[in-house]
Amino acid sequence: TRWATHGPPSVVNSHPIPSDPEGQFVVVHNGIITNYNIMKDFLIKHGETFATETDTEVIPKLCTFVYDRLSEKVPFPKLVMEVLKKLEGAYAVLVKSTHYPGELVACKRGSPMILGIKEEPGARSTSFNRLHDAADTKWRREALECFIASDASAVIEHTKKVIVLEDNDVLHLCGGGYGIYNTEGGNVEEAVPRVLLTLQLEVEQIMKGGYDHFMQKEIHEQPESLLQTMRGRVQFQRPAVGNPYLTPRVKLGGLVEHGPTIRRCRRLMLVACGTSFHACLAARQTLEEMCEVPVVLELASDFLDRRCPIFRDDTCVFLSQSGETADTLRSLEYAKSHGALCVGITNTVGSAISRMTHCGVHLNAGYEIGVASTKAYTSQILAVTMMALQLAEDSISKRERRDCIIDELGQLPGKVRSVLMLDSAMRQLAEQLRSATSLLFFGRGYNYATALEAALKVKEVALIHSEGMLAGEMKHGPLALVDKHLPIVVIATRDGMYKKMESVIQQLLARDAQLYILCNENDESMKQYEARGCKLIQVPETVDCLQPVINIVPLQLLSYHLTVLRGLNVDQPRNLAKSVTVSEEH
Repeated sequence: TRWATHGPPSVVNSHPIPSDPEGQFVVVHNGIITNYNIMKDFLIKHGETFATETDTEVIPKLCTFVYDRLSEKVPFPKLVMEVLKKLEGAYAVLVKSTHYPGELVACKRGSPMILGIKEEPGARSTSFNRLHDAADTKWRREALECFIASDASAVIEHTKKVIVLEDNDVLHLCGGGYGIYNTEGGNVEEAVPRVLLTLQLEVEQIMKGGYDHFMQKEIHEQPESLLQTMRGRVQFQRPAVGNPYLTPRVKLGGLVEHGPTIRRCRRLMLVACGTSFHACLAARQTLEEMCEVPVVLELASDFLDRRCPIFRDDTCVFLSQSGETADTLRSLEYAKSHGALCVGITNTVGSAISRMTHCGVHLNAGYEIGVASTKAYTSQILAVTMMALQLAEDSISKRERRDCIIDELGQLPGKVRSVLMLDSAMRQLAEQLRSATSLLFFGRGYNYATALEAALKVKEVALIHSEGMLAGEMKHGPLALVDKHLPIVVIATRDGMYKKMESVIQQLLARDAQLYILCNENDESMKQYEARGCKLIQVPETVDCLQPVINIVPLQLLSYHLTVLRGLNVDQPRNLAKSVTVSEEH
């Protein structure tokens, strides 16, 4: 499956994409060409016409453009390398051409790609040392099958011999042989060595990607899942010329048609259950700030119990990873029957919520198999935040704030990747907490949701009683629980609540609390507490509304390691299911 990034899913936008009706060059592409608008304008000025709405179409048309202007024919991979020089973005691309029959070129930058090799008995595969022309009779022709995929699980049933391509690799297949070249650095005509691996794992293990559990794998996939959620929807580079606000920097295609209606709504209602509700809570403040309309959060079960009044000028947004959550579905039916505009945010194409809503956003986070949601949670926060940014695109007073958030969106996957380096530190922390009978998380502002979500993860997979607390309510009951035996995690990253969270830390220390402080890297103010016996969990700093995406990752790792150390089933927690499709009768 390839998710649509530019243009709606349709026959004309489906891959492979040809350069012209004759199919001189044909391309299959996974990824996003970030400068496709520039390339498209360039090609149109040179007489090209476009048949699709995809960014992919610029690749085969550039191939034709370069080929038509050659003084003499060059090897196929060299032609593709010339095209790659003009492209920006992340991609895995396959190219075929009528000008180079029997040949295929594949190239990788940013998106995963592997080459699977299957040989006939007695045959020997051939790799080339230099760029070759198909007419070269020196080529060895062996009985060889090749499979190109983005994941080993796609080829494991055919072969266990694979080569993992690296960034900027260009693979050339022809006549039973293959050559791999790299466009970075020295002589691009010299083949580069790549190790032929023999996979020892079976299909289910390959699906886990070498990890012990799906939850662990999905936590570590978050840099890529966040990128997939943004891919084709966010213009990270600010326009260099003209009015920088004529071109939207965030575009969720599913909301474009209904955008004016959403902007005029009386109130925005976010309806969800469990982790999806926490994602709504994390992004609520951003929606309020950007849209300047009342934003109401509703737990779907409570929403149904109360039969909340709904008006025709309300916009109701329904979040569900599976798109099949029973209470959320029934809430959708109720809101729709009262005439509200209904928006769905799901991670499952063709799900009930995606079918029943008027419009929506697909997360593109990839399948989530572990019952405890991890990557879908962070992608949900991102999706609602992007929705807020899109709805505020015409607000002059919000431009500076929008640009700041969008700039940080581009840095987010890398910062999450750096947080994953805390894996071993979180395992050590889990060793200290494995015998705990209760655990508290304190958060405030954007990170109240982080406290709730961290507590939910610990209780649902590690089976330890845990509570997420609003730090502002600490004096109204929770403070009575504090003593030196109760582990407490305080989320105190730098945002508008920072000074208030410092006050919370001081009050807890005055009562000999066992404190673990999640703070930003190089925060000198927090180091004083480390000297007083507190343990620090340090994470990169980003803009306040995106900080919950970073902050939850080490706490997901903590819950995972607690579960493993306690000998429990990580991917199938007791009494829980991935998709809750049964609800109490309402």
